Amino acid sequence: MSKKNKRSVVKKVAIEPFWETKSLDDMTRTEWESLCDGCAKCCLHKFIDDENTTDETELMPTTHIVEGEQMNYSNIACYLLNDKSGQCSKYEQRTKLVPDCVQLTQENLDDVFFMPPSCTYRRLKEGRGMPSWHPLLNKGKKSAMHKAGMSVRGKIVKDDDVDIESFPDHIVVWPLHDID
Repeated sequence: MSKKNKRSVVKKVAIEPFWETKSLDDMTRTEWESLCDGCAKCCLHKFIDDENTTDETELMPTTHIVEGEQMNYSNIACYLLNDKSGQCSKYEQRTKLVPDCVQLTQENLDDVFFMPPSCTYRRLKEGRGMPSWHPLLNKGKKSAMHKAGMSVRGKIVKDDDVDIESFPDHIVVWPLHDID
């Protein structure tokens, strides 16, 4: 037998991605965190259009939206957001520094109503799958996401640079766009 015939044949086994085989509830913390695409749309300020809002309640956070109310996204982002990387500059302290910041978990996903339609957590929860531009499908790179226009990069102002009276001038619809 020649040396050529002695080579072993290596079979490649296709491994299915964890997000296709596990429910969100069954994912490890590392798997859960890796689902975040880094678009940073969750860091945008959102406003609820409500005819019953008073001066006292206008800027108060809410945990729900009621029938007849409409949520509007703005291009105003949290001052802690690094708009180039799409990451929080104080991730571990964010909920202390910004009390309204929500830490999305498997336990509270159903209650977090303001995630944009393109959010991977929301997409998977709704059975819509991973978007083609997600970094996990692009060798860990965010370039496909930015090229598809799915991140906040180049589209935002920071909340500490905007006068609260001009917030309504910053309402936008681009965070609601989703592809594939």
